[in-house]
Amino acid sequence: MVAVTDEYDSSRSSPSAAVIGWLLLCAGMVFAMAVIGAITRLTESGLSMVEWKPLIGILPPLSEAEWQRVFGLYQQSPEYRLHNAGMTLEAFRGIFWWEWFHRLWGQMIGFVFALPLLWFALQGQISRRLMPRLIGLFVLGGLQGAVGWFMVMSGLVERPSVSHYRLAMHLVMAILIFGVLLWTALDLIAERLGTVRAGSPRGLSLHAGVALALALTTVVWGAFVAGLDAGQVYNTFPLMNGRLLPEEAWTIVPAWLNVFENTALVQFLHRWLAITTLVVVQLLWLRAGGAGLVRRNWLAVDLLAAMSVLQVGLGVATLLKAVPVALAAGHQAGALTLIGLLVWTLHEMQERPSSGGLPVLTKGAAS
Repeated sequence: MVAVTDEYDSSRSSPSAAVIGWLLLCAGMVFAMAVIGAITRLTESGLSMVEWKPLIGILPPLSEAEWQRVFGLYQQSPEYRLHNAGMTLEAFRGIFWWEWFHRLWGQMIGFVFALPLLWFALQGQISRRLMPRLIGLFVLGGLQGAVGWFMVMSGLVERPSVSHYRLAMHLVMAILIFGVLLWTALDLIAERLGTVRAGSPRGLSLHAGVALALALTTVVWGAFVAGLDAGQVYNTFPLMNGRLLPEEAWTIVPAWLNVFENTALVQFLHRWLAITTLVVVQLLWLRAGGAGLVRRNWLAVDLLAAMSVLQVGLGVATLLKAVPVALAAGHQAGALTLIGLLVWTLHEMQERPSSGGLPVLTKGAAS
């Protein structure tokens, strides 16, 4: 029989490679979900499905009558009336498939997470301390689906575009789920390998935390840029219409709303948050090298420094080319990669005793 313990026992089994692989697979699927979501938005497909049918909506239209029904529902939406009046059924199918695939992938993540979780729990491969975190992730994933529909609803009422606030919420939740999955997998990897680490200087760990906070803030304003279509204007860098900050950046009253809703100021803030993040990450890399941490095989820090440069380059190229789908999707993938590397870097900086992080199940007498 299997007994659960939170006490360290040197004879206990290490975390299962299958559990670690499962968590990394789920993190990869969430990563892909964010990129698929970006493509769905960039191809203007996100408002093509005006119904939300969890589970039962997993199948696409299977008959001509069903295609006519869903197309008829779309024809009643603001997007069709204001932007796509006269669209043919064939053209509708083109945008429908991206949104359908986006939703299908989200439900697949739910199945890929829940079914193995149940199996591993029954096999005694999930610790008592880890289980609440995994259950919380499952609940958060379900909530993420509801938030996605909440976002879509904002584009089905009056204006044919989703709320940029809800878009940012949806993206941040995806990043949160991705980050927790990755952190948990790294915990188990460290325990399985028996990694012992004294931790990093407190100031260096704080520096990495600031870099992560800046990257997340940059992502939020990136979502605002996307939701407001702010990337379609001011397609020069570093100046915007010949100025560092356009005159129209403060036209909304009250003034504080410009920070969140003025196209010019939102893009300006996203640009310079990204540059600030780049500088902070490069300084982190220099400090880590000075402390001898990079020479101690801190691959995460090296990759992080390189990725921060690449991500800013992708952002500038996306802007200069007026947001082509391929570049913009790459920029979204770059943001998730940068966040993942920051999570890995922070994890590497945590003190870890020889007993490992999370407890595991041990083989013992029947309880």
